[in-house]
Amino acid sequence: MADFTEYGPPIPVEDGVKARSRRGSIGAEWWSRRFIDLVESFADSGRLQRGRAYARKGQVIDLKVRPYEVTARVQGSRDEPYDVAIGIEAIDDSDWRSIEAELATRAVFRARLLAGEMPPEIEWVFAEFGLCLFPESMDDLHLMCSCPDWGDPCKHTAAVFYLLAEAFDDDPFLVLEWNGRTKEQVLAALRRSTATEPDPFEADDEPLTAAGFWTPPSGLARLRDRAPAPQVPPGFILQVATPPPVRVRRRDLVDVLAPAYEALSANDQP
Repeated sequence: MADFTEYGPPIPVEDGVKARSRRGSIGAEWWSRRFIDLVESFADSGRLQRGRAYARKGQVIDLKVRPYEVTARVQGSRDEPYDVAIGIEAIDDSDWRSIEAELATRAVFRARLLAGEMPPEIEWVFAEFGLCLFPESMDDLHLMCSCPDWGDPCKHTAAVFYLLAEAFDDDPFLVLEWNGRTKEQVLAALRRSTATEPDPFEADDEPLTAAGFWTPPSGLARLRDRAPAPQVPPGFILQVATPPPVRVRRRDLVDVLAPAYEALSANDQP
């Protein structure tokens, strides 16, 4: 559908929010690329292209991320900037408590989040509760722009999409904040869980007496007799490591290597 609501170039903005990417794709980290790839899969390509141009020219005056809503002002060719809002469905508190509890039980997830990183498999945790971390269709978004273009998205909203992706690059916790939990809330929940976990080496052992001098303490015996840890699944390092920005014949390197890990694992089976 043609975008015929504005004529002429947009009015330049001093000190606007300008995309760092000057050409090609926007979004450097896996979570930013995931967001943009999904948006580009269901949004109008023409408006997205014009939105990228707006983002690179610095036509977005400001951008704010709040729980369930992103707001911005975008300068077009008219005198007054347009107001843009991008909303998503709310995740209620009970679901968030379940998600936080699940994240806390997985040591790799917890460690990476406490280190300020976004584990690639975090989407799986949301999916376990029937939820999405990122919008998967236009129906998952509530778009509003004060411009007269009825398209979803208009180029002003599209510009905000791309700058939001770069904001996600800078702070992955903005992804969670948009979904309803601030960085402080998530980290506090993980720390509370860590603080309340029982220490497996805390002494609940029987006191060592002369009668049992030649017998190992019962606590150590229990540790020795524990069942062996489950085997690491094939390709585990591909799942927890940050995917490298490498493609082989248009496929992500992780997708190319995964079958090799599966084959090596099969050869190691007794």
